[in-house]
Amino acid sequence: MTVINGTARWGIVPYDTTGSQLSYLTQLFRANYLKSANDQLRYELVISGRGESIEPHAEGDVVNVIFKIETSVTGNYWTTIGTIKKSRDIANKKYREGNLPAGYRFTIDVSQLVSDQLSYSLCPINKGTWQSNYYGGMNGGITMQDNVINKDAITGGSAISEYNVSDNGTFRRVKVSATFEIIGNSDNNGALELATNTAKEAPILTVINSVNQFERDSVYYHKYVIGLYGGYNFLTRCPNWRGGVVSEDFKKPVRIDEQAEWLQFYIRRNYSKEIRGAGLDDTVGATAIKIVTYNSSGIENTFYLRDFEDNLITTTTGDTIVYTHPANYQNQMFIQNISPSYIINSGKVYSKTNSRASYPYWNSYTGETITSNTIYYTASLTKQGMWSPYNEKIASQAYYYTIDRESENIPYGFVRFHWLNSLGGTDSYTAKRDVLEGLNISRDAVERKSGDRTWYQANENHDGVVSHNSNYISDTMRGGDIYKGGREVTNVNAERVQSVYTEPLNKSVANWLEEIMLSPNVWIEKDTEATKMGNTRNPYLRPSTKEYIPVIITNSDIETVNQAEGLVKFNIEYTLSHKIITQRN
Repeated sequence: MTVINGTARWGIVPYDTTGSQLSYLTQLFRANYLKSANDQLRYELVISGRGESIEPHAEGDVVNVIFKIETSVTGNYWTTIGTIKKSRDIANKKYREGNLPAGYRFTIDVSQLVSDQLSYSLCPINKGTWQSNYYGGMNGGITMQDNVINKDAITGGSAISEYNVSDNGTFRRVKVSATFEIIGNSDNNGALELATNTAKEAPILTVINSVNQFERDSVYYHKYVIGLYGGYNFLTRCPNWRGGVVSEDFKKPVRIDEQAEWLQFYIRRNYSKEIRGAGLDDTVGATAIKIVTYNSSGIENTFYLRDFEDNLITTTTGDTIVYTHPANYQNQMFIQNISPSYIINSGKVYSKTNSRASYPYWNSYTGETITSNTIYYTASLTKQGMWSPYNEKIASQAYYYTIDRESENIPYGFVRFHWLNSLGGTDSYTAKRDVLEGLNISRDAVERKSGDRTWYQANENHDGVVSHNSNYISDTMRGGDIYKGGREVTNVNAERVQSVYTEPLNKSVANWLEEIMLSPNVWIEKDTEATKMGNTRNPYLRPSTKEYIPVIITNSDIETVNQAEGLVKFNIEYTLSHKIITQRN
């Protein structure tokens, strides 16, 4: 039984604490609970006890480190996505004397492995939130096999299959652990073996399918990780929050008939710092999106949307009387529909209550929501104390939405886009100007031998007697076959191409909206016979007659700033991802 020579400790890891040797090397101590899967995710182990100038030669010297990379959405059931056997890094040298430091270093980057686990997750249009935070909504990636088990046909089966479900595509918990391959003892003739003081596990973190631009963005997501304090942001770069815009107050336009306007966010900790007052309990009893509507006189109505709260992890407090409430640590992605149509028509609107008789702690809201006088409304994440005095604290920035009451441009309609944004969430925008539609068509042709067209078979026998028509087996004649032959089209390739213009945009809004051109996943809302059937067959999973239809943005360039003209307009050019199906010859 052999142990390693020296001591193993983590050097670089994506998450670190204020007490480590790296605590002052990077912004806010590197304590990052939320990371981008498209940035570096470096893990470094340092083995003390041997200088870098000394080759491994003695019993217990570490030759290789075997890193195991696992992912999960629940944080409980882990899937191994890869193992990496890593030999020592190239030795560091002191810049002046050329001396080598003490310790071996083993460094890997797991970002490419992890990023392959992430894509996107869409919440069905007109639904309050997705079915499960762990399994998400309509996930991207490989199409899942969907053989539903019928409980009446198979003993022990279930009405809805529990096997053909994919994990949420927007986030993953990542765990990296290491074991050590060392020089064995003399009984093993010095062959390599695994050390017995084996596992070294790095802190667990969450990764999302986001991207950061070198010239613009920080790679640290502190303001997007909702925790104990306030002022956090939702997972969008839309500048419709106060402080989100440099020179103007932008309210995002939303229409009364829109059924899918999403706020997506990541909650690490659901408790709230001193929500009962200084030094008192931080337990939160209720969490929701607070909606405040405004008319020309000021505040009009205040109410809450809480669909996402059903996906919170809960815990209990107390002995004689047991109280249920959301747990502190969540480490999950959440989404909430705040569209005008959903607010007005869903019936899932709530008001506060101080009762803690049964969880969830809300009263049904009985007043007006968005009215004909509503000019705009705000949305923010709120937490309410579990215990008296039941204080409320706003945990996020307030996001502003103005009601767009422009009549729809019949007969062409408006075009509503959704896309995977650069923070790994979903954004939306309605374009309303100069809709164009057409086809791009190409054909595959082949040259075939022409039929015999030099003579026609007469409608009589060899005695000159006219034959009855019923004697013909087929309408294909001998001779005169001029209806086919020569160049023939074997296949028609067709794509439906469309374009639409946005409203004039200021610089900050144009910088946000350029994401639609950069996103790999873009959809438009469509109302078709197929989507109507889906709504009829299963109005719970498809509560709208509209559906997401994937499109490919075909713009080769856009103009986001025009100093001479001021405001700019985007012409969004796109084609449907599903090609037009044509017959083969």
